[in-house]
Amino acid sequence: MTRATPIPETVTIRVPFRLVKRGGRKAMELPADTPTQRRPDDALVKALARAFRWKRMLDSGEFATIAELAAREKITLSYLTRILRLTLLAPDLVAAILDGRQGAEVTLARLMEPLPAEWTEQLQSLVAA
Repeated sequence: MTRATPIPETVTIRVPFRLVKRGGRKAMELPADTPTQRRPDDALVKALARAFRWKRMLDSGEFATIAELAAREKITLSYLTRILRLTLLAPDLVAAILDGRQGAEVTLARLMEPLPAEWTEQLQSLVAA
């Protein structure tokens, strides 16, 4: 069996991208018109899981105060309260984070800052950041 056209020895593929810093790490940013498959951000997913687990523990009465819970988890009260705030995120935003569809502006550091209580305002403030 022979081939009609010879196979080139080298193939050059050009992918336009730039390196950007996100949360202390370097990330590759593709042009805006490039379709991409995103993976969920592990840090965001883990923080959401912790937040909803801790909220469930408080709601069930397993712990009477967040101070008790913080002591049991061996974390600071400040950290626990900042993570618990994630339970107040807009459901669309939570779904986007779990699916890996959140924008580059949605980072754990940004979500741990105070956000508006209104869900539409949350989304607007994150996009404007």
